[in-house]
Amino acid sequence: MEKLDGKSLDLVQTNIEALKQLFPEVVTERKIDFEKLKLILGEEIEKRNERYEFTWHGKTQAMKLAQTPSTGTLRPDKQSSKNWDTTENLYIEGDNLEVLKLLQKSYFGKIKMIYIDPPYNTGKDFVYKDDFRDNIKNYKEMTQQTTKANTETNGRYHTDWLNMMYPRLKLARNLLREDGVIFISIDDNEMANLKKICDEIFGEDNFIAQITVLCNPKGRSQDKYFATNHEYLLVYSKTILDKGYFSIEKSEEQIMKEYPLEDQKGKYRLIELRNTHREFGKHNRKNLFYPFYVNPLTKELSLEYKEGYSVTVEPIWDDGYEGCWTWDKLKALKEINLLVAKASSKGNWKIYRKNYAEGSKKMLKTIFIDKLFYTEKGQSVFSDLFTTKEKLFPSPKSVDLIAKLLITTTQNEDIILDFFSGSATTAHAVMQLNAEDGGNRKFIMVQLPEPTAENSEAYKAGYKNICEIGKERIRRAGEKIVQETGKTDLDIGFKVFTLDSSNVKTWDPDFENLKQNLFNYKDNIKEDRTKEDLLYEILLKIGLPLTTPIEEIDYNGKTIYNVGFGSVLLCLENDIDLDIVHEMMKYKSEHLSPKVIFKESGFINDSVKINAIQTLKKNGINDVRSV
Repeated sequence: MEKLDGKSLDLVQTNIEALKQLFPEVVTERKIDFEKLKLILGEEIEKRNERYEFTWHGKTQAMKLAQTPSTGTLRPDKQSSKNWDTTENLYIEGDNLEVLKLLQKSYFGKIKMIYIDPPYNTGKDFVYKDDFRDNIKNYKEMTQQTTKANTETNGRYHTDWLNMMYPRLKLARNLLREDGVIFISIDDNEMANLKKICDEIFGEDNFIAQITVLCNPKGRSQDKYFATNHEYLLVYSKTILDKGYFSIEKSEEQIMKEYPLEDQKGKYRLIELRNTHREFGKHNRKNLFYPFYVNPLTKELSLEYKEGYSVTVEPIWDDGYEGCWTWDKLKALKEINLLVAKASSKGNWKIYRKNYAEGSKKMLKTIFIDKLFYTEKGQSVFSDLFTTKEKLFPSPKSVDLIAKLLITTTQNEDIILDFFSGSATTAHAVMQLNAEDGGNRKFIMVQLPEPTAENSEAYKAGYKNICEIGKERIRRAGEKIVQETGKTDLDIGFKVFTLDSSNVKTWDPDFENLKQNLFNYKDNIKEDRTKEDLLYEILLKIGLPLTTPIEEIDYNGKTIYNVGFGSVLLCLENDIDLDIVHEMMKYKSEHLSPKVIFKESGFINDSVKINAIQTLKKNGINDVRSV
């Protein structure tokens, strides 16, 4: 019986296996021969001592931190959740570095869009202090004390911020789908540094845009030189995307304004067929220079001269410059029904093509100036939900801003991740958009339970940490959306999970109390943990999503878990006998061989354990594990 590994995905080993798949010839005795790899890569190897790179104190450790597996787990919190049995949304409380590690197996390559609004490093906001040796222990200590800002008097002001961001972005990239996109809100304090580390992590070729967002039209009057009234959205993709990927459908108002003509096919506008860029012409685009022949009475076109077609039209500018068309002759012949000839008041003829409104899209611009995106709009929506004029959360983002990003990049069943969740604006935007377009997008929110200051309005209102604000915001927003839209089939729930140390005891030999330690280790599950705690840790470690359907089967007072319609069967009880094993086999999947998992010390005796394994094998089940 194979013992389950208690760690999250080993990214180093994953990368090594990927190299072996790409270049099997560099594997020597199961090791990577880097000298041979250099030969294969040839000219792409950088050998010079002096080369362009972005580095800082602690970068190497930050890279290692991203690759170090987590030994923690996520414990279910049904009491804080909403619609636990039906929802596919997640809210996770914990240090996002450890949470991102724990999500690697279950959500690797599954996230369509990531939006984050990390600390801007203004000298007032909190920067996470990671611990390379034991980040779970560090997290527990950190959340018991008041968090501290990364002040400018700190000699490692930018360094601390970079060391915090680098491993998190590295892990986030792994979770993106191949066509996935990340949006990062930031201001001038760390914009330049963020761009450099994103170029390194995502690749310069996958840089999409640096969007300027007008967030405060009045500007911050307390600023030193200029009243700053903008922030940025930095956009990267995981791989190179097709042109027009970020285009969105035009509104009815835009269509009415931009497409004034109409025929039996629908509304359209005329676009001149001649290329308007003078750098292209007959001299370098000969295949795009050819004549049209027009019948001046009927205005019909032909690509060949014939009787009655007495007007010759070529792509020649008024000053005599020989330009070119945007279509070649073959395409023009194929689409000639879309072409229109028109004469100007001066008698000059031009060729136009019909551009129909149906399916027309527009590209987003790199400056967002809509009033809906203002910070005060985000604050207003948040305050209305909590029916208070007091600021319970500083400067929440606009729901409409996040919704715009969602419209641009996501569809019906996509998963959206925000691992600096804050007031949970992203979750609000996902639910709002689903209500508007009938989608079924799912969100994963991750937030450190950062304590609210005792003199803050949030603390006075009963919210002792930011997670309490975020969860309550999702509850209220969901109910309001249902009330306003009348759509009762929306997923406005969320499953809450909290970061903690593993449910399984670690072996720590204390030779002075060896006998007692051995006795305690007989049952390797911690005393204060439940079967459900252990169940969800197992799902994470074997790579199943936390929202996988789970059926609980009561058999003679003991619980059998049927996960994913028979793909995984578990019994985490004590005193397991062969009757339970036979009962479990009734629920195995008809389409694939399931994994069967027991608690290591759960069997009545070793004889039953051996017989159970043999019984499962006889029934075609070979993947039997213990925890």
